[in-house]
Parts: sequence; structure tokens; C-alpha cells
Amino acid sequence: MKRSTLSLCIVAAGSLGLSVQAQNLVSLFATAKNYDASYQSALAQYEANRFKADQAIAGLLPNVNLSTNAQRSLIDYTPDTYFVNPADHSKDVIPFMRYYGTYSATLTAVQPLYRPANYDVYLQGKKQLAQSVSQLVAAEQDLLIRLTQGYFDVLTSSDSLKSIQAQKQAVAEQLASAKRNFEVGTATITDTREAEARYDLILAQEIAGENDLRIKKLFLDQLVGMKNVQPTRLSKNANMESTTPADVDAWVGVSEQAHPNVLTAQLALDIATLEVDKAKSAHLPTVDLQANIAGTRNADGTATSGTSSLGTHVLGKSVALVVNIPIYQGYATQSRVRETVELENKARYDLEGAKRATAQSTRTAFYNLVSGIGQVKALNAAERSSLLALEANQLGYTVGIRINIDVLNSQSQLYQTQRDLAKAKYDVLVGGLKLKQANGTLKPEDLQALNDLLDNANP
Repeated sequence: MKRSTLSLCIVAAGSLGLSVQAQNLVSLFATAKNYDASYQSALAQYEANRFKADQAIAGLLPNVNLSTNAQRSLIDYTPDTYFVNPADHSKDVIPFMRYYGTYSATLTAVQPLYRPANYDVYLQGKKQLAQSVSQLVAAEQDLLIRLTQGYFDVLTSSDSLKSIQAQKQAVAEQLASAKRNFEVGTATITDTREAEARYDLILAQEIAGENDLRIKKLFLDQLVGMKNVQPTRLSKNANMESTTPADVDAWVGVSEQAHPNVLTAQLALDIATLEVDKAKSAHLPTVDLQANIAGTRNADGTATSGTSSLGTHVLGKSVALVVNIPIYQGYATQSRVRETVELENKARYDLEGAKRATAQSTRTAFYNLVSGIGQVKALNAAERSSLLALEANQLGYTVGIRINIDVLNSQSQLYQTQRDLAKAKYDVLVGGLKLKQANGTLKPEDLQALNDLLDNANP
């Protein structure tokens, strides 16, 4: 009966699309890119700017238009003179009506020869496309960090819960030992009360740990658009390598050239400079080469021709060099130039601010990583020391030179150290990626090196 129930649960889980296999970082990142709204928004913006860049070149290419017209007119003609009838000398007016049709078509082609503003627009389109590429790279890096952080947050919470549960088991055993010793008279009731209090505290911590793990899993599931994602655990032999190069200034130097925010700000300054040039070009003349072919067909003559006129065909061709010289626009051009100059100054300050912010975040990420690596080394030593201290206190409690609270405190210290060590290792792994994000060199390929540290053989 129990076997059947378990089988039904497994089938139900499969029907709900729940994952029962652990996923590594590389596979989850590929899934997240197709699901994450922020990244898809940046990708859509890139595609839009790509088409906008194609539009910018239109100002340099020929512009061809065809216009046609068909018109049917009625003439109701009444002459000012009149006809005198000889018989009765009566005066008669002889009016007449006539229909005629006119059909025309004009083909016009204009090739800009000298339009500085149009060329500036073309260059701005290319810069805006490059901006969208930088913004897409930044969105990809942000998604990579969010996924990695969420991935290791689940592992951190899971390890913490397991540590709490192991501590609960150890405290339960210590509580049972205290009760036995009290029953045989080798220990006081105080040992039992202390063990019970510690056990109740661990139960509260376990409830909080279970809820924290549940929340962390929900975040990761929402990020990748899957249910019940099971991250692969870190290999026990994973090596926390030091940063390379070890000089923080080297990382900062790269950030000023490679970070997407700096590149975006630099391109914004280039666009602002082109906007100044475009505003100044409003003072300059424009030169276009214009060609026209115009044809007109009068099917039944014209309004001024007689009723017996035959239809006519008129075809005209012309080629012209059109020069437009701006003379006075009410000081609008001068004001526009001043406006764009100030916007260029703003873009220049924004670029400097982006460089400073990037340098600061790079230094912060660098020192956080160095500190994290140091913490891992220190916590490894602390774990060994805590384990020896626990063993000594357990032996002392057995021979009667240590009391129960000493053992409980040693247990708590050991498990807390193990939790801190696991978290420190995950923080170092994420910190390495955050350092590369801070200086703008983070790439999806960096996930593979991190993925190799996972225990993919035993998820």
C-alpha cells in the first residue's frame, strides 16, 4: 500500500512538471535568458534600436515619390453675346455644356548632396545601436548575478537547515544522556533543563530555517520559470582560488574601459557631441539634386479649348540643383546650439560619474572577495578547532570534569562555524562573479568555471 502511494506521488509530481533532478548553473542560465522579463526587455530594446539605426541612413539615400491625379470636369458655358432672330427680332442666348477629363502623374527623385544634419543623424543612429548593445550586456550580467546569487542562496539555506537538523539530533542525544545520568544520580536536574531549553531553541531555528529555504526556492523558481529547481551542491574538494591579478588598480583600470555603464555614458557623450554639430549645421546651406518627370493627359481638350478639340498629352522632364540657404529663424538656431552645448557638458559629467562609480564598486567588490577568501581560511581552521573542542568537552562530561552546558555550547559553536563556512564559500564564488561584473568583464563563459566546482556526479 505504501509503495503504491509513493508511486502515485511520483506520477503526480511528474504531471505537474516538478523537477526531480538537480540542475547546474549553465543549464539554468540558458533557461533564465528565455524567461527573465528584464533581459527580454533589454533584448527587445536592442532590436528596436537596430531598426532605428537602419532608419537613420535614410536621410543619406535618394527619396523617390510618385503622385497621380485624375479629374473629371463639367463646363456650363453661357456667352455674353446673344443671337437676334430675324423673323421676330427676338434675342436668344445659346449656352452649351461640355465634359473634359485631366489625368496627371509626377515622379520626383531627390538625392541629398550636402546635408550635414542628416549625416549627424546617421552617426547618432550607429552610436545608439552601440548603446543598446552595452545595455544588453549589462542586462545579461545582471541576470547572471541574480541567478548565481539565487542559486547559492538556496544551497546556503539548505546547508544551514541541515546543520540545524544535525544540531537538533546532537542536542536530543545530549538531552537523553542528561536524563539517564539524572536517573542514576550522576547528574543534576540542571543538566536536563539546560538540554531541554537548547532543544526547544533548535526547534524554533529549524522552523525559521525551513521557511527561509522555502522562500529562497520560490525566488529561484520564479527567476528561471521552472518549478522545484534543485541546485547541484558544491563539491567537497572545491578550491577557493585567490583573485588574479592581485592588484586592485589593475581591476579598476579595466573597468574604465570595459564596463557597460562607462561605455554607455561614453556613447551618450558622443551622441551629445553630434547633437551639437547637428544644431550648428542649421546655419549651413543644404544642396539636393532633384529630378522630375511629369505627364498630363487631357482626354477631351481643356477648359479653354473648343468643343472640337482633341485630347492632348504633355510630358515634362527636369533636373535641378536645389540650394536652400537659411537666413533668419528667429534666433531658434542660436538657442538650440546653446542648449545642446549644455547637454554635452551634462553628458561629460555623467561619464565622469560613471567612471567614479564603477571604480568604487570595483574596489568594494575586490576587497569583499579578498575578505571572503580570508574568512574561508579562518573558518576552516575554526571548524577543526571547534570539532576538537567538542570532542574534549564530550570526554570531560563523560568523566565528570565538564558539565552539560559545556558540551551544548561546544556543539552550538561547531555547527554555527560549519554554517558560516558553507556560506562563506558560496559568498566567495558569487563574489568572484560580482568582481568581474563590477569591472565589466563578466561573461556567460565564466559560469562554466563555477559550474565545474559543483558536484555534478553526485547532485
